[in-house]
Amino acid sequence: MRRVLGCLALLIAALFGSSAQAGIDVQIDLAAQRMQVTTSDGEAYNWKISSGRKGFRTPTGVYRPIRLEKSWYSRKYDGAMPHSVFFHGGYAIHGTTSVGALGRPASHGCIRLHPANAAKLFALVKKHGYGQTRIALNGSVNDSLSRFARASTSSKAKIAKASPTNSRIASSKVASSQMAKSKIAKAQQRYHDQIVVQERQRYGGWEAARGQILLRPSLPANAYGYQPYYNYPSRGGWR
Repeated sequence: MRRVLGCLALLIAALFGSSAQAGIDVQIDLAAQRMQVTTSDGEAYNWKISSGRKGFRTPTGVYRPIRLEKSWYSRKYDGAMPHSVFFHGGYAIHGTTSVGALGRPASHGCIRLHPANAAKLFALVKKHGYGQTRIALNGSVNDSLSRFARASTSSKAKIAKASPTNSRIASSKVASSQMAKSKIAKAQQRYHDQIVVQERQRYGGWEAARGQILLRPSLPANAYGYQPYYNYPSRGGWR
């Protein structure tokens, strides 16, 4: 019995000892856009973050680091990701140059940090190890926070609609273009009308004469002056 109790005590001590040496605990609150980091050494930090903006989801759940990349560059989004701590596929906690957006959703799904804070977290994970680092992401993003961070590839029509001045300029350009087309069409019509009038003045007499000729009654076949008499002049002349 004593041996059993002793084994249980050793097991409990081992469990508590391992939990006491948990390493790093990273708690990410997506709703508050904050990250809290505590270590078994007694260090504690609270940093602003930027998670996935509208249209880009940041995964939730509990993860362990799977890869560390000090200098990483995203070809997909054409951006630097210094001191990346990858925790789920291509999702990582990394530094950003867009420090003014921290505290609001602005990323493509990753967790962004101030470059100095990203370097600090990177060093802590490297010190304590992947297995001793726990990353928990909870909550959901408030879409009203990400309105400012919509994709920068919005159409020119939306930009013009958002700006009354640009809208007026665009409307003025369209009106000017339509007016110019109308002037060209009127000038072409006037030119065509002038040509028609000139043609009528030039050939009007011939048309009238031609009509009179066509209206005359036809002459009989044996009428004088219509066809020659088949006797030559030596035989009696023309009839």
